[in-house]
Amino acid sequence: MFVAVHCLQAHVCCLTDFATEEHEPKFLKAVEMFFDRAAKYSDASEEKLKHIKSTDSVLSVTFPMDKDGKTVMIRGYRSQHSRHRLPCKGGIRFSSEVDLQEVEALSALMTYKCAVVDVPFGGGKGGIMIDPKDWTEAELERITRRFTLELCQKNFIGPGVDVPAPDVGTGAREMGWIADTYRNFNPQDVNGTACVTGKALSLGGVRGRTEATGLGVYYGVREFLSFPEVQQKIKHHGNIEDTSVIIQGFGNVGYWASKFFEANGAKVVGIVEHDVAAYNKDGINIEQLSLWRKEKGSFKGFPDAQIIDRPMSLLEAECDVLIPAALERQIGLRNAHKIKAKLIGEAANGPITPGADEVIRKNGTIIVPDLLLNAGGVCVSYFEWAKNLSHLRFGRMNKRWDERSKGQLLALVEGNAGRPLSEVERRQLIHGAEEHELVYSGLEDTMIVACNETRQTAIEKNIDYRTAALTNSINKIAISLTGSGSIFTHA
Repeated sequence: MFVAVHCLQAHVCCLTDFATEEHEPKFLKAVEMFFDRAAKYSDASEEKLKHIKSTDSVLSVTFPMDKDGKTVMIRGYRSQHSRHRLPCKGGIRFSSEVDLQEVEALSALMTYKCAVVDVPFGGGKGGIMIDPKDWTEAELERITRRFTLELCQKNFIGPGVDVPAPDVGTGAREMGWIADTYRNFNPQDVNGTACVTGKALSLGGVRGRTEATGLGVYYGVREFLSFPEVQQKIKHHGNIEDTSVIIQGFGNVGYWASKFFEANGAKVVGIVEHDVAAYNKDGINIEQLSLWRKEKGSFKGFPDAQIIDRPMSLLEAECDVLIPAALERQIGLRNAHKIKAKLIGEAANGPITPGADEVIRKNGTIIVPDLLLNAGGVCVSYFEWAKNLSHLRFGRMNKRWDERSKGQLLALVEGNAGRPLSEVERRQLIHGAEEHELVYSGLEDTMIVACNETRQTAIEKNIDYRTAALTNSINKIAISLTGSGSIFTHA
């Protein structure tokens, strides 16, 4: 049974005494601090580094909405951090915590994220400063469509300009409203469906997009656990089977990550939510917990786990892998010294502050950074965007051809092998890939390549994985900028 630890280690007081802006900066400053740390190891010139680091464009809009007979002013933002590749790409979140700095920080992370996994997009991000729970569905639709009109009028949306996606507080429903508004505003754009990703299948979405970020988290953690140097440092057997996992956040990313870990033999021993946490040292049945929360609205009363009223304390429990999949700045100097996980996989954006990052790494815990680990969403968004531009479902042209070719080869083998296959065996062997299987395959390959590139840089330069991933991103962006030259000067 999990027991929360309330005592502080003596040396920690020294750390928290220095929890100033320098050590616990706001989100945008934290991203810039991580960038500066990686820039020292990059091959980019000072001029290129200044270009890469700065935000290209930011849109801030306000518009009135009627709420219960009163006028409420709604504020929204869209940041285009880098247009070295087009379109810009990044989600739109609905949250009362949205502000300009957060949007700029997230758009910068998107730039580096796309580069590290070789997705040809620049970084963007948007947000509307509302709590979705305070508004009806009809009101949310009006807000979403009005914000989309603002983006259209300011040229901040379009298949070749800027392509939003779901984020905190938004989903396929909001993306459908955005796509419909854009098409009505641009009826001549035959590629208008590609103005946004994360859509429902009926509106041009791609199979596998919903679970993409969580699946990417699983692939990334699996790859890092397979590295001999990681196994040696954290004293782990290297297999997903029997690996204990604690996940903070049970939204789309946390839910799907937990599902994939569980399906591949890991023990998901803890799930942390904003109000309570659930813990079972023998593993939690994820589907049962999900159904309970849907019915009851909370984990409270769930019979097959210990319910913890101080949910954040579960982040400090012993486990092999800790997955922060909620919001930014969840682990800071206030709790970094208490973390006992062997490996932290950042499924959320910016869940660890710079000061906490240093403390955690000094204590021997490996951190797999957000810009690499949660890139599954933008990878599959790229696939959806490409599908929309081609106007062709993945697998449509080759599925039957592949099955016929495999069938012919199988008939030849059967003729010489002496044992006929059963119908079930035959179907399994000649099965042609469906769209979601191709998406999974493309995502898995992308994550494997990016993880190994990050590992190689970390080994060559003797640096941590976050710095290595950012270094790779900076170098790739710098090469792109150098190759394109400038219409103004070549000095």
